[in-house]
Amino acid sequence: MTSTEQLTGERTDLLQALRRHRGFLLQTVDGLTDEQAASRPTVSGLCLGGLIKHVAGVEHRWMLFAVGGAEAMGREEVDWVGQFQMAPGETLAGLVERFQEVAARTDELVATLDLDAAHPLPQAPWFEPGASWTVRRVLLHLIAETSQHAGHADILRESIDGAKTMG
Repeated sequence: MTSTEQLTGERTDLLQALRRHRGFLLQTVDGLTDEQAASRPTVSGLCLGGLIKHVAGVEHRWMLFAVGGAEAMGREEVDWVGQFQMAPGETLAGLVERFQEVAARTDELVATLDLDAAHPLPQAPWFEPGASWTVRRVLLHLIAETSQHAGHADILRESIDGAKTMG
């Protein structure tokens, strides 16, 4: 069940918000070459392909958490630097395809997971010790994360060729 027409209430609202911001992010890279997607047009060092890669990875790992907790999330190693860059041989089309695969899996899970199910957060300096997040909180975090990076992407795209996604 991946269509919001088959969902009701809160699940529909959460998915529609997440899909909207995913759409902004994908719209930002529409029509770019691999070279443009890998370029770093600002002093931040971010590139559009890297943002697509990062958001897909974050969504994938948080949905592992939603299903199996911190232990499931921790099984996947994170390349803290490389996740924001296009590696040699990576293409924008390939990164977008992976992003869409992750999104489709998340959409399927939202239809079935108990939104009130909670797991203790992984131990990390940026999490409150002993805190837990519900599946609902994970989805809210993904909406915020995707939205924030869609805004970053809009600035990068405007720096590359003047195109604006959200303005």
